[in-house]
Amino acid sequence: MLTIMIDQLKRLNNSVWIGLGIGLLVPAIFCSIAWYIIHHVASLAKADLLYIGGIAINAYTMQYFFKYNKENIGRGILAATFLCAFVFFAYKVF
Repeated sequence: MLTIMIDQLKRLNNSVWIGLGIGLLVPAIFCSIAWYIIHHVASLAKADLLYIGGIAINAYTMQYFFKYNKENIGRGILAATFLCAFVFFAYKVF
C-alpha cells in the first residue's frame, strides 16, 4: 500500500500549483484536527500554538518532495507555508 502511494506521488507533475495545493491541503487537515482538540479538551482551550504544528507539517512534506527531485512542488509547498504562517499571524494579532 505504501509503495503504491509513493509511486503515485512520484508521478505527479512537477508544478508549483500542485505544490501550492498540497501545501494548503495538508495544514488544513491538521489545523482542523487542532481546532477540534482546542475546542473539546478544556485544558487545551488556550493552546493556539497547536496550529503551528499543523503548519510545520509542511516542512516534512516539502523535504519529501525535494528528496524525489520535485523542486517546483517543494517551492509551492514553501509558498503555502508562508501564506499559512501569515494567516496565523493575522489570527493572533487581530
